[in-house]
Amino acid sequence: MKRNIITLTSSVAIVLLMMITSVQAGFELTKKVGDIDTKLTFFGLIQLDAVGGEGTKIMEANSATQAETNLAFRAQRLRFGWKYASGKIRGKVLLDFNQSTTAASDHTNGAAISKLVQDAFISYVVDPGFVVKAGLLQVPNGMNFTMSVADLDIAELGFDKQLAMERTTGIMLSGRDMGLGNNAKVSGFETGLGDDVVVKKYEADPGAWKGFGYDVLIANQSNRSGAVNSLAMGGNTYAVRGMFNYTEKLHLEASYAKSENADGTVNGKDYSNINIGIDSSLGDLSLRAEYFDAKNILGTTRRDEQTFTATVGYYVTPAIELATKHVEGNATWADATSNTRLGNTYVGFNYFLAMPNQDFSRKSKKLRNSHKLVFNYIIATGDTGEHLNSQGNNIPNKWNGLGGYRGNAFVVQYQYKF
Repeated sequence: MKRNIITLTSSVAIVLLMMITSVQAGFELTKKVGDIDTKLTFFGLIQLDAVGGEGTKIMEANSATQAETNLAFRAQRLRFGWKYASGKIRGKVLLDFNQSTTAASDHTNGAAISKLVQDAFISYVVDPGFVVKAGLLQVPNGMNFTMSVADLDIAELGFDKQLAMERTTGIMLSGRDMGLGNNAKVSGFETGLGDDVVVKKYEADPGAWKGFGYDVLIANQSNRSGAVNSLAMGGNTYAVRGMFNYTEKLHLEASYAKSENADGTVNGKDYSNINIGIDSSLGDLSLRAEYFDAKNILGTTRRDEQTFTATVGYYVTPAIELATKHVEGNATWADATSNTRLGNTYVGFNYFLAMPNQDFSRKSKKLRNSHKLVFNYIIATGDTGEHLNSQGNNIPNKWNGLGGYRGNAFVVQYQYKF
């Protein structure tokens, strides 16, 4: 009962804030404390989905025959958060009321905070090339995962998201805008592609900086990842990422991450992955590609998976963007009779209900994402079920990697953010 009251109160607060904010910024409060300017910014995101199809039935009900309907509704995200800035000090909290409120019983078990809390960290901006963050953080691993979900070209992250280290509690050193002129302002809230680094000459133009960046993290085990189990004092996560940015036209990044004892036991196998990503925003055309090579999933020896993702978006008008994304996965088990493959291809379009600008800069694209409808149809290919062997007998040939649709599906999404 108490949880329901808290959730209802928080939801009402989010709706009220959305009613009094513009699409261009969150709700901001400013105050001067002595000689220091301080700012508190509230922001939020709602994603409501209508979903269905054979693939959704299998994913949600474990079997298509167990599902009673071909259409269902869900809230994918209901997020509300705030950022605080005072001099060189920053703080951020992000909540998702569509997530579990149950936390690990031990304060050293993985993230050790309920999934209701998505981000909760403080940072100190010593220099654009040296920012210290501590708290519940996004592990710098996975280009699509560490960009804002509100700025995706499709309605959801693909099944490659399962391989990312997700979020956990620890400490991270970061730097941005290193070399090539140092022409940007580093906010201290940066996470990844299209983050809060802005060019001084062009106010709030995310992604337009030139130069190199890095992240180095040490934290608890990554137990929010689909590829990791954990236990109290069970090990650490280590991650390092390097990136190069040349305005919004080119972003390159590569990361390596490892979470120890990923089977949730002492002296277990470590899960690790390598991630490489490239992104380019060329006016009305957007291109993005990403690769994961993951080893020892859930601490299982030689349970490996590789995924490749390619995304293309094209604006036919300022209000309509055609978008397609293909995720290809290959899974290997040491004790499996065969390896398996799965492909999920998203096709569809975005219809933007907020049109503050008509151009195709990354800044304008992000502003359009404040209010939009997303229509996606997902085509599943590869090892989606059973097949006949040479004797004509049915043998299982189901995808044994993490996540993914094993049948065709659709998602229609309404998104609003401030």
